[in-house]
Parts: sequence; structure tokens; C-alpha cells
Amino acid sequence: MDYKKSLLRLAISLLLSPVVVYIILLAAKAAGSTYEMTHGETFIIWLLMAIVINLSMTKKD
Repeated sequence: MDYKKSLLRLAISLLLSPVVVYIILLAAKAAGSTYEMTHGETFIIWLLMAIVINLSMTKKD
């Protein structure tokens, strides 16, 4: 297991996660919807999106 590569993928997914979430929220806002999230909900969505991004970067052999 390559720890540097794994940590780099984790860092990238954690940094891209809020960007993706805010893009989705801005697209929903442009369509006329409004969402209010608590800090706990935002944290859970951030982690789940990071997991999805991390899984999408994993090579499938």
C-alpha cells in the first residue's frame, strides 16, 4: 500500500468535496430552490461527498 498516494487522494477528495457540494447548491438555487443546512448536516454531506470522490479516483482493475 502506497501511503503517500493514499494520503494525496484523500487530501484531494477532501478539498474537492465542498466545491462539488457548493456547485450543486448554487445550481439548485439558480433553479429556484433554497436549502438551509446545519453545521452537522454540512459536515456529513462533506464527508460523504469526499468518499464518493475518493471512490471515483480509485483504479478499477
